[in-house]
Amino acid sequence: MRKSLYLGFALLIVVDTLCQLGFKLAANRTGQAVADVEWLARLAAEPLVYAIIGGYVVAFFTYMTLLKVAPVGPAFAASHLEIVTVLIVSVLFLDEHLTILQGFGCLAIVAGVVVLGLTEKEA
Repeated sequence: MRKSLYLGFALLIVVDTLCQLGFKLAANRTGQAVADVEWLARLAAEPLVYAIIGGYVVAFFTYMTLLKVAPVGPAFAASHLEIVTVLIVSVLFLDEHLTILQGFGCLAIVAGVVVLGLTEKEA
């Protein structure tokens, strides 16, 4: 049971991370977001937009399934580890930069999720 819970959260984080990466790539391809017909047409013609929508559907159902068996507090926190994974992926693959403050923030997020998970077992 515990193993499938971890696999579920890993799937959720991977899908959410890929969706965020897709947003970045789609934004680069479609240009400046402007509320006009031309931009909406570019957006509608961008295949990544549909992949992102599909990814979020998968993430939604994965999260709903996980909430059936996981406590909501730690589950909510763990589902947002994508903040850390997106930052790591953007540094590794998108040539973005990580500041020391962002690094400490990532460590704080991970530490918070770990603490929530450990204290939930004890309760």
